[in-house]
Amino acid sequence: MFETLTVKLSGALRTLSGRGRISQANVREAMAAIEIALLEADVNHEIVTEFCAEVLEESLGTAVLESLRPDEQMVGIVHKRLIALMGESAARLTFVEPGPTVVMMCGLQGAGKTTTCGKLAAWLARRGKSVLIAACDLQRPAAVEQLGVVTEAAAAASAGARIMFHGEPEQCGAHGTAMGNAVGVAQRALRRARAEKFDVLIVDTAGRLHIDDALMRELESVDRAIEAHEILLVVDSMTGQDAVASASVFHKRLAIDGVILTKLDSDTRGGAALSVRRVTGAPVKFVGTSERVDGLDEFDPQRMAGRILGMGDVVSLVEKVQGQLDEKEQEEIATKMAKGRLTMDDFLGQLRSLRRMGPLKQLLGLLPGVGSMVKDIDIDEKQFDRIEGMIRSMTKCERETPTLIDRSRVKRIAAGSGTEATEVGRLTKQFEMMQKMMKQMSGGGLAGMSGKLNAMREMAGGGGMPSMPSSAMSKPDAAKSRFKQRPRR
Repeated sequence: MFETLTVKLSGALRTLSGRGRISQANVREAMAAIEIALLEADVNHEIVTEFCAEVLEESLGTAVLESLRPDEQMVGIVHKRLIALMGESAARLTFVEPGPTVVMMCGLQGAGKTTTCGKLAAWLARRGKSVLIAACDLQRPAAVEQLGVVTEAAAAASAGARIMFHGEPEQCGAHGTAMGNAVGVAQRALRRARAEKFDVLIVDTAGRLHIDDALMRELESVDRAIEAHEILLVVDSMTGQDAVASASVFHKRLAIDGVILTKLDSDTRGGAALSVRRVTGAPVKFVGTSERVDGLDEFDPQRMAGRILGMGDVVSLVEKVQGQLDEKEQEEIATKMAKGRLTMDDFLGQLRSLRRMGPLKQLLGLLPGVGSMVKDIDIDEKQFDRIEGMIRSMTKCERETPTLIDRSRVKRIAAGSGTEATEVGRLTKQFEMMQKMMKQMSGGGLAGMSGKLNAMREMAGGGGMPSMPSSAMSKPDAAKSRFKQRPRR
């Protein structure tokens, strides 16, 4: 996410590195590039002007100009201002006791609202909350049925958690129903949530292709009927300033408590994430990071600022690792790694755990120093399927002792997995190399995890980590920026 913005901001700040001292001209040149990068990222123009003025004022202080490492000082200032722009601290959901906490989801059609209901339910379930999801979108055809499927997927992914669906499809006619029916469904769902002691009630409401008075009146009626504790607006981050504009209108009518930005994993610009808090006053509470049911993360301004500047997000990486890896199993794997006795079965188990954390390219972006490079990394996720097919085509003895695999066995494995013999040979050789590397870095903590991710990427055919080309950051157009210092007469 934000790959383009990360590359350009990193390039702008890198112009200050290696200088023993910097001048006002150096700072203004860097700010010119930052201004253009933010505008190209579709950040609101007024916000860009304000942001750059704040950074410029602070960076021209003597503490920066006289510092031995002015580039680090500048990065620190930009980082601090980005945090202030997106919100000083993470905004959390507010839960009431006794329950249920009522969460009303609203937004335009196509933003991913119904899917996000399931993701939010799964997120809540992982934190021990029981959830009832109510289908109050009675306008869009098949919306009730879709939410039912989404609820089932969330429940299946949250084994042992109570996630249930409340829908009344018989009320939805071929051309939709009156708003009173949506209000009635919401009220009955609330009564059920109280009676069955659910911790949270999520209400999925109707959307439109555009904002109109009928939509707003229906949402206001549902809100009055159930007195929602949290009104969350779901917006598509890919629409940039259109998302911010719609958020502003919704906030004026409904006083939303927070925003959920969907499709952030596909957003290379970042304009919506950087603008929505300052424009609407409503904080971003969650971001959609993948299409998977577990692809919803809390929005943390400090972590996001670090990722935008290419600093990575190690905390999020650790959380993903802890959420997927069994502690006892990992201790056994670590012992095997230290002795260089990792089997193909062990490797396959680790590979599956890693894939459950999300796309590998996304995970690599969480590593410090990789954020600005990840845009140019080409990873074939389908190669993981081929690797699994090759390993599953091996005998038990071959998986335990890969050195047994000779030419005839390679041909048999290739035929059984539908791959080429050269692929099988490459897998066994790379596995042997990985064994040696894992043994060397066993006990390396997060450094080991970083190496492990890169080792997996190598086996997926990702190739070496590309270096940042010097031309990645084009020089700013002096005519476009008011921060470019004018020549003296």
